[in-house]
Amino acid sequence: MRWQLGRRSTNVEDRRGGGGAPMVVGGGLGTIVLAVVIMLLGGDPTVILDQNISTGSGPSANGQLSQGQSDQLAEFVSVVLADTEDTWHQIYRENGAVYQEPRLVLFDGIVQSACGQAQSAMGPFYCPADQKVYIDLSFYNDLRDRHGAPGDFAQAYVIAHEVGHHVQNLMGTSGEVQRVKRQVSQTQANQLSVRLELQADCYAGVWANRAQKARNILEAGDIEEALVAASAIGDDRLQSQFQGRVVPDSFTHGSSEQRVRWFTQGIRTGDVSQCDTFAVANP
Repeated sequence: MRWQLGRRSTNVEDRRGGGGAPMVVGGGLGTIVLAVVIMLLGGDPTVILDQNISTGSGPSANGQLSQGQSDQLAEFVSVVLADTEDTWHQIYRENGAVYQEPRLVLFDGIVQSACGQAQSAMGPFYCPADQKVYIDLSFYNDLRDRHGAPGDFAQAYVIAHEVGHHVQNLMGTSGEVQRVKRQVSQTQANQLSVRLELQADCYAGVWANRAQKARNILEAGDIEEALVAASAIGDDRLQSQFQGRVVPDSFTHGSSEQRVRWFTQGIRTGDVSQCDTFAVANP
C-alpha cells in the first residue's frame, strides 16, 4: 500500500505508555475478562459490559511491539485515518451533507472510553458515545501471527471498518439497531449485529474503491491482503479456532464468506447505497 507520502490526520490521540489505563470502573477487570471469554465463544461482550461498543476485528492476544514498530504503526494509522476522512468528506459532499470526523485513540492494554473501560483483548472498537475509534497497535501482530493476515492493507482494512461504524453512528443506523436489539430475542439481536458488522465491512470496501480512484494507494496484492483479513476474523473461523465448533446462531460479526463478500461489494461498487445489509433476506 502506498501510504508514506499520505497526509497525516490531526484526529489521533496517543494514550500509549500507560496514559489510557485510569482507575477501574463498573464491573472492573473481572467483567472485562468475562466479556473477552464471551467474545471468544462468538457471543456479544456488550451483554456483559452493558455498553454500546462496536467491535470489528475479533479477539487479540496483545502481542508485544517494539517502540520502533509501534511508532511506525502509529504513523501508518494516522495516514489511513486521514485517507478515510478525505473519502467520507467527498461522499458526504456528493449527498449535500457535511461529514463529522471521528477521533482515533492509540492505547496500551486498557483504555477508558465514554462507553466504559475496555481491554486490548477485545480488539479494535468504536464507541459512538464519544465518536472515537480505539486500537491497541499490538493487535496488528495478532492479525499477522495468530490470524494469518499480514500486510499493511489488511491493517488499513481494520481502521476503515471501524470508521464504517462511525458512519453508521452518524447515519443513525447503529442507534436504531441497538433500539431494536432490546426488543427481540438474543438470536435475533445477534443477527442484527451481524448485519451491522457486514455493512461496516462494505463501507471499508467503499473507502478502498474511492481512495484508489482518487489517490492510487493500492499495490499488487493489497486487495488479497484485505480479503484474507476479512476471512480470518469471520465468526466461524474464530469459533472453530477457539472452541472447536461453530454455532451460527451466536454469530455477531458474520462468517468468513459473508465478510469477504460484503467487503468485496464495497470495493467493486464504491457505492454506499450498495451496502444495505438490512434490505436483503440473507446477508
